[in-house]
Amino acid sequence: MSDLPLDRAIFRKSSHSEGANGCVEACVSGSHRLVRDSKNPDGGFLSLGPGAWAALVSEIKQGTYDFDEAR
Repeated sequence: MSDLPLDRAIFRKSSHSEGANGCVEACVSGSHRLVRDSKNPDGGFLSLGPGAWAALVSEIKQGTYDFDEAR
């Protein structure tokens, strides 16, 4: 899966998430992107291949996962 030992993985949180509660962090590991919950960094991570990462980023930019404020 990944080329980078997890104990050396450096996860980043988006600068757009400052002060937000629903944050995730991402890390590059070989050709994969690792994604984890910033509030629970020891709780595991998702490993996304290049195609899945590109699709996720595209959908985020399109607002697919935006919460409706009325909920």
